[in-house]
Amino acid sequence: MSEQLLHYECCPQCGITLASDELDQKRCQDCTIHPPYFDRTYCLDRYDGKLQSALHQLKYQHRLASAYGLACVWNQLLSGSLKKLAADYLLPVPLSEEKLHARGFNQSWELARRIECDATIQKNPYALMRHHHSQHQANENRSNRHTAVQNMFYVNPIYCESFRAKTVIVFDDVMTSGATLNEIARILKDNGAYKVINWVLLRTLRPMKMNEHKI
Repeated sequence: MSEQLLHYECCPQCGITLASDELDQKRCQDCTIHPPYFDRTYCLDRYDGKLQSALHQLKYQHRLASAYGLACVWNQLLSGSLKKLAADYLLPVPLSEEKLHARGFNQSWELARRIECDATIQKNPYALMRHHHSQHQANENRSNRHTAVQNMFYVNPIYCESFRAKTVIVFDDVMTSGATLNEIARILKDNGAYKVINWVLLRTLRPMKMNEHKI
């Protein structure tokens, strides 16, 4: 992709676009008042941008070739700077067994396994597990999302001792409220993780007010 993607000034912890009155502190009000369990978030682009269609083709039309294309964009624009990031593990957000069987693949893993990162970072699609939940989160408001994901994730017992004092990267295709990634970070830190960092393909933007503008 030759044309540069649009960029916004965002909160370094959760990746949400900063409001005009948050620019000086360079941190959003939510992370200041209610700090999440994760430590930092890196996002490639906004959800309603140029890559949304390709992601939908991957998730809903089962076009795995889109995973290659999306990963190529990630590698071109982010991998160079992120390779300097010291971490021990890269884990995709898991699907439940029921959802995985229905879709046939985990889109977060199909992306994560194709992105370039330091060779010392171990990619593992089996360490995080998810209980099945039939309700579709996309239709929920922020408060309900946080309630819905409580205790939904757990660490595979085989890997319970693997994350002690380690830095763990969690990869997700889309970050909306941050509830899913926050719950995963909580579980990882309960299992001894030192730091949890999010790598996200697409991030939803905060609705802009009249006096706010793109950065």
